[in-house]
Amino acid sequence: MDKKKKILTIIVFILFIVVFMLAYLLFQKYVIKMNFEKDILPFANKNDKTVFQVNKIVLFSNCDAKNKTGSVSNFTIENLYQYTDIAIFINNSSKEEKTLENTFKKVCIKNVQFSSNPQVGEPKLFFKPLNQFAKSDFVLENEIVESLDFTVTSEDEANLDTPILYNNLANPITLSYVNQNIKTDYTITDTSTPITYDGSLLKRFNIGLDTISSKLSFDIYITNNLDEEFKVTVFIDIPLENNGKSIYDGSLNITQNTNFVFYRYQ
Repeated sequence: MDKKKKILTIIVFILFIVVFMLAYLLFQKYVIKMNFEKDILPFANKNDKTVFQVNKIVLFSNCDAKNKTGSVSNFTIENLYQYTDIAIFINNSSKEEKTLENTFKKVCIKNVQFSSNPQVGEPKLFFKPLNQFAKSDFVLENEIVESLDFTVTSEDEANLDTPILYNNLANPITLSYVNQNIKTDYTITDTSTPITYDGSLLKRFNIGLDTISSKLSFDIYITNNLDEEFKVTVFIDIPLENNGKSIYDGSLNITQNTNFVFYRYQ
């Protein structure tokens, strides 16, 4: 074989390798595209419209103390705690009548996480009965440890002292964030000034708001009456200040317009 034929053979071989590599790369891109479409298109088709969304959250922040004892010369508290009651309103964006698609069959809260813990205290999340909203009482047995399952009802009246939701979205989910033991076994010797059991306790006990700031999140799962399953993650910044006011002034009541959209995953 002469020199020209050798060079031509090498060139053809190189071209063959280049064409093969280009074809392989194009095939790989095609496979990736097909796999992506296989994964994403069913999800997109399931979520071509909004069925459920959290469109409003009402937050009420205050403070109180438990196990109070006093005398003429001093006053002692055992547990100073800050609480924020949370009312979550779930809405159906459709203006049509309630259907099997846009009504509840099951509702559950899971995966409670504190993404920013307060520097002092012990934060926890509780179920809060609707008729106790904005009141300082909370029940230890109502703590959400792993999950909170709601009973769903279509009755005209229900006992909202327990976790119950009307299937037509009539009542909000009510919870309470409680940060306990901010101060324990704390004695006040100045009893000449009356004590008010609200957020002003934090100022009186020299609790900096930055030391009790907190952020949390949790997942809400919904199964509708078509057995379709939805999920959303709700993020809450515990409000201690707003528009020039703070919890030091007593209490804070904030209404937030939100757009946490549930996505359908089953």
